[in-house]
This record gives sequence, structure tokens and C-alpha cells, in this order.
Amino acid sequence: MSGVNFLEKLLDGVEVEWKALEEVVNMRAGQHISAKDIREEASSEHPYPCFGGNGIRGFVAKNSHDGKHLLIGRQGALCGNVQRTNGKFYATEHAVVVTAGDCINIDWAFHLLTLMNLNQYASQSAQPGLAVGKIGSLKIPIPCPSTPQKSLEIQAEIVRILDAFTEQTAELTAELTAELTARKKQYNYYRDQLLSFEGDEVEWKTLGSLVDINTGSKPPEILESATCYDYINAGTSRSGYAAANNCAGDAVTTPSRGQGGIGYVGYQSKPFWLGPLCYKLQSTDLTVLINKYLFYFLQSRSEMLLGLKKEGGVPAVNKSDLVQLEIPVPSLEEQKRIVAILDKFDALTNSITEGLPREIELRQQQYEYYRDLLLDFPKPESVEA
Repeated sequence: MSGVNFLEKLLDGVEVEWKALEEVVNMRAGQHISAKDIREEASSEHPYPCFGGNGIRGFVAKNSHDGKHLLIGRQGALCGNVQRTNGKFYATEHAVVVTAGDCINIDWAFHLLTLMNLNQYASQSAQPGLAVGKIGSLKIPIPCPSTPQKSLEIQAEIVRILDAFTEQTAELTAELTAELTARKKQYNYYRDQLLSFEGDEVEWKTLGSLVDINTGSKPPEILESATCYDYINAGTSRSGYAAANNCAGDAVTTPSRGQGGIGYVGYQSKPFWLGPLCYKLQSTDLTVLINKYLFYFLQSRSEMLLGLKKEGGVPAVNKSDLVQLEIPVPSLEEQKRIVAILDKFDALTNSITEGLPREIELRQQQYEYYRDLLLDFPKPESVEA
């Protein structure tokens, strides 16, 4: 489908006028409600969902609105987030309730507002906020405004197409998410089975006898934009970028201290910069221990690392305790076999560019592509970009 050609055919030469949102909809912030009146679960006494700035907060005994509306988060992490509601609900003061006027389809407004990225208009402060007046002054396109019935027909047809994409995306995303969850469970099951050893089946050795364990240092400069080397300081994921490296790849990393992450491990396949809050574990003899095998084993036994955590002002794992951990060391051939199997599961379940997560991302991109095409009305110079 060519979005431009379809849009031109649908409009059939009619004019498109840009109107301030407050001219075509009614907008009003919700009302305060005490936290003691909100329940976590719905019940016969508290049946109505209560919406704040970041979605449903819980359930309440009374409703403030009924029917089809939009809710725009005006405070908090999801400031500018737009969602549709249908039925009875309660809106707090942290949400703006949008009600359609006579010349606009509320679903039309929904697709337009999601396209506009309202978060960009939020105040830049510790607690972002979105003023109702600012939202109301934003202009949206209204096709054929002189003939309300024709205008609503055009809006409804475009909404029908976009809602079809939305529904298909939601259904497919739900299926893929369920499949991804099942695959992760399957991966965890086989990983734990492959890495479970009984009695004298294998030899157990201390980490200190098998690997070098070191922390790194802060790089001369931590960069935000991608460069050749990742800066690993949180143990499992990138904390920024560095212009150089201080550690070869094929290494296991895990946090040495900090409020989060202890118990988890990462695997760095390429050279990287090792930070001061991160341990690097690297085999001293690859004919005895493969680093990737060590990664998978420690990943499956996070409770071992958690058991070493020292509580205090800043939780930490001491190297003197880490070197005493014992791990099973099967033959080199068995380690390679285990790694090969788990690498395949890992690629399927965790890769963002391959497998199921990528499919979920593509479905959302498909909807956004057609939404942008079908709502790409030319703006007169007087309309703010």
C-alpha cells in the first residue's frame, strides 16, 4: 500500500486545516484521590481502574469519567505518554483527560498525539511536567473541516487502517513474547541440566586456581557516543565507551561492589575497558578451562555469587572470597559441547538483531511507518514544527 497515494485518493482534493488541540477537544486534568482509597486488585467494591501519569495505579470505588477518552501523562517517568480508555475509570491529577469534540474522532487524536512525541514539550526538571496549556496549543490536522460528516468519515477510514495495524502488532507481539518467554525457560532448563554434575563425575576446583581475577580503573574519558571499545563497570553491561582498552576479550565480568548487579555475570567477547567496580575473570590455561564455559556456569549459579555479598553502606564481593568458590571442571571436549549448545539457545533468546526480540521490534516499526505515512499532512509555515 502506498500511504501517500492512498491519502491523496482519500482526501480527493479537500482542504486540511490545522487547529489547536484545545479548539477541537476538551482537556482537563484529573482529580486527586487519597492513596488509602486505592486498592491493588479490582473487586466488587473497587471495580474502577485509577489512572495516574504512568498508567493504572490500582482500583477505586468511584469513577470520574465514562466512555472513550484519551489520557496523557502530565507528570513522572511517562510524561507525555498517550493511551486510550473506554468505559468507567478514575483519573488523578497526574493525567490529562481528553474528550473529543464534534469534529474529531478520539482515535484520530490518539494516533496523531502518539506521532507528536509529547514528551519533548515537558519541563526539564528532576520531576518532568507537562502543562495542559502547552498541550492545548499544539496544532493537529483536520481534513475537510467545513463538512464535519465528511471529515469524520476520512478520519474514521485512516483510524480503521491504523487500528488494524495496532491490533495485528499487539496480537503478534503477544504471541512472540509468549514464545520468547517459553524459549528462555527452555534455555534455562537445558543450561541447568547441562551444568549439573553429581558426585565424582567431574573434578571441582577453586576459581583462584583456574583464573586471574582483577578489577580495572576509570578511563581517562568516558564517552557517550559509540567508539571502538565498551566501558564495562557495572559488571554485566556497558556503562559507556572508551577510546582505548585495558583488557582483552574472551573474559567474564561481574560487579565487585555497588547497589545492584552483584550475583550477575557478563561475557565480553571483544577487547574492552575494565572499570574499577568490576571484576574480570579470565582463565589462566584455556586447555583446562574455557572462559565461555565459566560464564555459563556462573550465570546458572548466581546464588553462589550472591552468597558472597558483604552488606554495609555499599554491598561488595571481596576477591579473597571469590577465589575460594569451587566450580566443576569437565573435560575440554565436554566444555566445548556445552558452550556450543548454549550459544545456540542464547542467540535465539537474547540477540536483539536476530530471533524473536527483533521480530517484536519490527512489528512496532511497521505500524509506525504506516502511521507516519497516513498522517503526513503538509504543514503551513504558520504551524509550529
